[in-house]
Amino acid sequence: MAKPVRAAWGEVWITCQFCEGDLFRVRNVMLNSSGMEFMKLAWADESATGLICWGCGYVHLFVNKDIKVYRADK
Repeated sequence: MAKPVRAAWGEVWITCQFCEGDLFRVRNVMLNSSGMEFMKLAWADESATGLICWGCGYVHLFVNKDIKVYRADK
């Protein structure tokens, strides 16, 4: 199982929009479009940082590359 992380955008710490928790699992998420999938070019689609709330499971997606992830001691 993944280790919990905390995340920030600049000086702003990110919390869950649903339960206000501050621990997440992090994943890279491909933002595939059907056209690119059809042409076998899905690899060229944009990706996002996915923060999955450790408490409730709500998925937050960030395309902004300035999101910083920090190890959290749970």
